[in-house]
Amino acid sequence: MELHNIKGLGEKAQLSLNQLNIFSIEDLMSHYPYRYEFLNPRSVLLNDEKIVQVVNAVILSEPKVSYIRRNFNTLRFRVQVLNKEVQVSIFNRAFLKSNLTIGKEITLVGKYKEKTNSFVANDIKVKAILIPKITPMYHLTKGLKNSHFEKWIMEASRLSFSVIDKVPLAFQESYQFLSKREALMHLHFPKSAEEIRKAKVRLVYEELFEFMFQIMYLKNKETLALGLHRNFDSSSVYDFISRLPFALTEDQMQAVTDGLEDLKSEKRMNRLVLGDVGSGKTIVATILMYANVLSGYQSVLMAPTEILATQHYEKFLKMFDDCSIHIELLVGSMKKSEKKKVLERIQMGQVDMIIGTHALLVENVVFANLGLVVTDEQHRFGVNQRKMLQNKGYRSDVLYLSATPIPRTYALTIYGDMDTSMIRVKPNGRKEIITKVKNESELKEVLTAIYDEIKLGHQIYVVAPMIEETDNEELKNVNQLKEKFELAFRNKVKVSVLHGKMKGKEKDVIMNEYALGEVQILISTTVIEVGVDVKNATMMVIFNAERFGLATLHQLRGRVGRNNYQSYCYLISNQDTPRLKVLEESNDGFYISEKDFELRGQGDLFGVHQSGDMSFQLADLRRDYKILLQAKKDVLSFIESKDYLNSTYYLNLTQKIDFTN
Repeated sequence: MELHNIKGLGEKAQLSLNQLNIFSIEDLMSHYPYRYEFLNPRSVLLNDEKIVQVVNAVILSEPKVSYIRRNFNTLRFRVQVLNKEVQVSIFNRAFLKSNLTIGKEITLVGKYKEKTNSFVANDIKVKAILIPKITPMYHLTKGLKNSHFEKWIMEASRLSFSVIDKVPLAFQESYQFLSKREALMHLHFPKSAEEIRKAKVRLVYEELFEFMFQIMYLKNKETLALGLHRNFDSSSVYDFISRLPFALTEDQMQAVTDGLEDLKSEKRMNRLVLGDVGSGKTIVATILMYANVLSGYQSVLMAPTEILATQHYEKFLKMFDDCSIHIELLVGSMKKSEKKKVLERIQMGQVDMIIGTHALLVENVVFANLGLVVTDEQHRFGVNQRKMLQNKGYRSDVLYLSATPIPRTYALTIYGDMDTSMIRVKPNGRKEIITKVKNESELKEVLTAIYDEIKLGHQIYVVAPMIEETDNEELKNVNQLKEKFELAFRNKVKVSVLHGKMKGKEKDVIMNEYALGEVQILISTTVIEVGVDVKNATMMVIFNAERFGLATLHQLRGRVGRNNYQSYCYLISNQDTPRLKVLEESNDGFYISEKDFELRGQGDLFGVHQSGDMSFQLADLRRDYKILLQAKKDVLSFIESKDYLNSTYYLNLTQKIDFTN
């Protein structure tokens, strides 16, 4: 139903709602409160300066406004709370003056100081709250107030808007759930905390049930999907492995074995190699791509950035320089004429391995006989992007690589549609990165450590979280940092900057200079997080480290320590953040991900937003993990019994899944 059907909701307000992705009454009803304000007024003041108190009071004096400066005012007046006369003050509420008349009963929210007999309010309800009140608080945008949502949702609730109940009736009855409409009413107009709890459990279950249905339906479909018939000599593969200049770890070897079995089996490969930063996932993919080529099919590897794709390409050329394997690079910045020739060779089957970026997804990229698709840093691509590449081949096998280690139990659920190989042990010879948390007053010590590394011929990464300063936050700007570092080292070292607003060619030039050792200090935003591999870099310095999740910090730290040298990471923060101490304790990405999950919930667990893979309004994977497991169990029985064929919603959902897969 359209938003204009709501009384009092004009065109301007509709445009504001559109900014919050609210386009219909159904969307409005699904714009859930992010928290609740519980107000239960007392008629007596407590002698405790630390707690926020809610009290009813009667106004005794006319409010007076005083201006501390132009945009900062104080409103003061006296009230009576029970038998006590108290001085009340509140900042920047001069507009309330006309509503605060002598003798009026109001509700105050704030802190009371008995020594001065004063009440500093942070909120005043000009209409006294006489019974306990629960106020839902909504995410807002410019031009919208919380009161607008209360009014519009009340009006919308009186209309006959459609509600799609996604929980099958059998499970609704089994768990004695509220109906979807009842749950929505309880969330928006709660009379008690228990009503909110019941509504949330029911709606969280619905979100997770639908999520798990998509995963388990895909898993079931992939299990039944036939793969390509392959015939290759395994001894050639193991001979290639024996010629590598390093020995594979036990975990890497197991991942290779899993992948080779997938390639030879009749079912279609759908495998995720999940490993810590620097654990050697790419060599696993390289070996499987080689096995696929031996069986007569083309292999493709898609990376999220041109820098990373180019690095992979150069490594592949070196590894296969004594093999008759044709390797090509395909990235967006290539010249049109050059790209055209590469596309022709790919289509004619003259290329065995193709390394590229999103440029691989365009329509004119046609493969002769694509057999294996590898997606590096898979969480950086949306589901549809990954499938677009897979669908360029007939029954192509798929291998995903992810350097975002997550707790195994969650991995098996979240990536339930994939077979998973986990690489926990790092290659031999790698030293643990020594990590230290420092505040800005200790920066001189950090600069000394940087200079010591430079004198050894090593290189440094410095990370600033933002390019431009904002009025409210004291963040280190990359250009300011460049000036400070040049001043600190008196221009004795070459300092360059790298950030997301640069053009691809600019980035490539700077990264090449850094890779060649021409730049000693590279000051960057988080664009260096993904896959950049400069073996001579031995120190990472991250400013405002408290602004990052542990998973992201661990990924950034993984840009150093990719050699046999001792490497270091300095986390600069003026906040005493216990989270950062976790990185001082451990280099184990799986342990860190557990702690990140524990301390922050699912928020930054995956480093970046999942591009539509996981988008929950109410559910939180850590908090609601038991509900997730139950939903998974119920979904399995729902699919096995084929009851979904009797549900219009889930039948339509399977058709969408079938279409995009």
